[in-house]
Amino acid sequence: MKTTIKDKIDKLGDMLIEAFHIIGLFVIGATIVWSSVHEYFIIMQHELGFATLKDILLLFIYLELGAMVGIYFKTHKMPVVFLIFIAITAITRFLVIDMKELVMQDKFSLIIMVGSILILSIAVGVLKFTENKYQSDYDY
Repeated sequence: MKTTIKDKIDKLGDMLIEAFHIIGLFVIGATIVWSSVHEYFIIMQHELGFATLKDILLLFIYLELGAMVGIYFKTHKMPVVFLIFIAITAITRFLVIDMKELVMQDKFSLIIMVGSILILSIAVGVLKFTENKYQSDYDY
């Protein structure tokens, strides 16, 4: 079978896309590591002498981001569930840090935040259910 110019260009394009993909993942992963290490050093220098719940939840967000990049790097599939976990952790962190101000400003904001966590939790359940029931062998 004769290789055409279009086949060569397609192969080059696929190779460039894969290279961009790998470089992009390394840059994102390195940024997550750099940011989490920087935040850890800030926590270690905290005048209280210990990490607060706010700090620990932020480190969990970095951990979830790193896990998401690692899974995407290995499987070439975007784990959407991890994005939802990050959103739940971020809302929880916001509630822990700013609950007093949130309730003083608007009592419905607290209900909206808790409702958001409930909706995101239901979304995780739906995603897991559909993933198990309708799992495809197609590799993206």
